[in-house]
Amino acid sequence: MLTMFGRKKSSKENGHDKIPRRQDSSSSDGTEHRNSGSSRSYKSWAAGLKPSKSSASRGASSGSAGASDGGDMVTYSVQIPPNVKPGEEFQVKAGSKVVRVRAPQDCKPGQVLQICVPVDDKDKEKAGAKMQDAFSDSENVTSKTDSQIFEVIVPKGVQPGQPFALLAGGVRVLVTCPSNATPGQKIRFELPKALVNRADGPKSKLAEIKLSYDKDGWTRTIRATDMKFQWTRFDHQGGVDTRTRFDTDRSAYVRKIQFLDDNDHMRFGRVSLVTPDKGVVDSSVKGMNGEELVSYSDIASAQMKCYDDKIQWFQNTCAQLCTKWSDGHIIFNVRRDNLLIDSMASVLSMSIHDLRKVWRFNFIGEEGIDAGGLAKEWFELVTEECFDPLRGLWQPCATNQMCLQINPASEISCSEDHLYYFRFIGRILGKALFDRQLVKGHMVKHLYKHILGWPIMFNDLKDVDEAYYNSLKGLKDMGADVQYVGVDFTVVEEVLGVKKTVELIPNGANVNVTEENLPEYIEAYLKYRMLGRCENQTNELLLGFFDVIPEPLLTIFDFQELELLMCGLPEIDMQDWINNTEYSGEFEIRGPNHQACRWFWEVVSEFDHEMKARLLQFVTGESVL
Repeated sequence: MLTMFGRKKSSKENGHDKIPRRQDSSSSDGTEHRNSGSSRSYKSWAAGLKPSKSSASRGASSGSAGASDGGDMVTYSVQIPPNVKPGEEFQVKAGSKVVRVRAPQDCKPGQVLQICVPVDDKDKEKAGAKMQDAFSDSENVTSKTDSQIFEVIVPKGVQPGQPFALLAGGVRVLVTCPSNATPGQKIRFELPKALVNRADGPKSKLAEIKLSYDKDGWTRTIRATDMKFQWTRFDHQGGVDTRTRFDTDRSAYVRKIQFLDDNDHMRFGRVSLVTPDKGVVDSSVKGMNGEELVSYSDIASAQMKCYDDKIQWFQNTCAQLCTKWSDGHIIFNVRRDNLLIDSMASVLSMSIHDLRKVWRFNFIGEEGIDAGGLAKEWFELVTEECFDPLRGLWQPCATNQMCLQINPASEISCSEDHLYYFRFIGRILGKALFDRQLVKGHMVKHLYKHILGWPIMFNDLKDVDEAYYNSLKGLKDMGADVQYVGVDFTVVEEVLGVKKTVELIPNGANVNVTEENLPEYIEAYLKYRMLGRCENQTNELLLGFFDVIPEPLLTIFDFQELELLMCGLPEIDMQDWINNTEYSGEFEIRGPNHQACRWFWEVVSEFDHEMKARLLQFVTGESVL
């Protein structure tokens, strides 16, 4: 039974009733509490054309806007639609024109191409009107009430629509070159005054802060166009790396959630893996009254804090988002022998607003008043049962049996609607983080990266399937001989003894892997293994999590800190760690008895719990043994 207390309000149903309902939910003041479901996920394709933003490499002549046969040219990027084969034509709209594009011989569906289209007089007038205020001969910086305008010359080699990074008032920002601008021209952009140094006063503290999100070569920057966070990789010359072909050492993907509605009870959305420039995150959070509660400067400052101070800032911010006890709270009455079903039905029937209320718990038939202890017990029991591999939703990771990954066959092994379980788990993980509770279950590393929206790279495969990761590296070393191995763009999955062939790309069974298309094969497998294999489950998990936690608040953590925050600092058995460490090279014979190894373990033994957990994460990828 779910009992709600608070001001009376109305709620709406959206017509779906697949979510488990609790008919005995009640409220002391007659507040109606209804269930609300959502349609199942679907995938749609839109073959659109837009000015190029990051498709061409720096300095390529094909992307420059200039004269051609007496007319100006504008560069666009276009994504090849599904089922279009090499050499076939497809139709797109560029500006005011409809043009036909022929797919190159070495292309594939989904690949982004660049085309140059002549600009007619109509397009010139439209572009001129848009850019009238973007260029100026003045070299002075002007200011508005809440923002400051900067003027910059487009660097040499930057193509129209291509991003480039610069320092504006001491803050590194990402600026996109206008589609009809050329290198050497001046463009203007504006930033909030709070972000930059003031010419007539002391330096802004924020201007001295550099977001230290720098992992595997990727840096999180602020985008000048909309003040959103974006992952950026810089080349050896300091320019933005805009390569389009997959590279195992430099390329990455970031999960993106597209919310398709704004339902107060259960939002519907679609998760996908996109290039880092498309996986953006807001840099501010609004409070209960709709006003800005957290700004970019707050996030940037918090990100520079130590781990303990980050936790304190995060928890204080969540406390400001929490509904006051007097404005409404919820009491769970659950049966211990039917804990998961009772809890799931109650939590899934809640609105997003209810998820941020204070929760209290009563176990039916047991005496006790929840002063915090019962809530802790409830979170531990529920998450322990959810993460139990015997339930069929999760399974141990092949690389580390202590960490759990989503079971791709959860639909078969879990007799109930498995996707609602993952929505429930997402909400519980988010609520536990919101309420300073710990959960019983360590997930694989890339799931924490998905929660944070961090780049997923080829090396992340090693943490979930080291054998296959090494096999892919072996294919790279074979060179031209890889074509004789007989590998195609498919992968074989075995579920309950039944083998199933999954195509990584359309018609993948008929595409053999060669030295030329090996990067695309590795790219396709990475996307499948990191998301596609369990896309629907991951989608529900993330949607449930962000029903509770505003995504911008998480940008202050890295994936290792997030795991420690959600699961707590582990109790590490030092002797077990020493005995199960693999020694190589000159340490292989004597192992832990080698003098250098003894010194190392003496130093580690003096570490506190946090330092030990961080070291364990560094060498194994996880914080548990």
